[in-house]
Amino acid sequence: MSTIDNRLTEMLEPAVEAAGYELIGIEYVRAGKHSILRLFIDHEDGIDVDACAKVSHQVSAVLDVEDPITNEYALEVSSPGLDRPLFKPHHYSDRIGEIVSLQTVMPTDGRRKFKGEIVGVDGQMVTLNVDGKEYTLALMNVKKANIVPQF
Repeated sequence: MSTIDNRLTEMLEPAVEAAGYELIGIEYVRAGKHSILRLFIDHEDGIDVDACAKVSHQVSAVLDVEDPITNEYALEVSSPGLDRPLFKPHHYSDRIGEIVSLQTVMPTDGRRKFKGEIVGVDGQMVTLNVDGKEYTLALMNVKKANIVPQF
């Protein structure tokens, strides 16, 4: 996670929790006037449009006061969906045995893209089985990770 993502998470997580939801993670996509601040939220009863609107309202109030992003951006609040993004160590450990698509910041064994089964999590390290070969990756090196839905 980038520094701005960490700062935004620390700033917005209390507002999301106050609304009764869990903040799964944040993605801030910089694209000039078309930048996007995307929040993924979850709840044991699921997420609907009303939940997203409620959290959007709460978070907007915090963002208006704190003003952490200087350029224009659109705020999106979403459920994690079937291809649930993984941000925190417990997201990985909760999904042991599932297939994940993962991209790293820096290459590991000459590659940055991995698709395989999560076989273990130890602190800030995750181990994937990719086509019979195990790779142990530092979570701080993960740029993006999503569950690959199995039908």
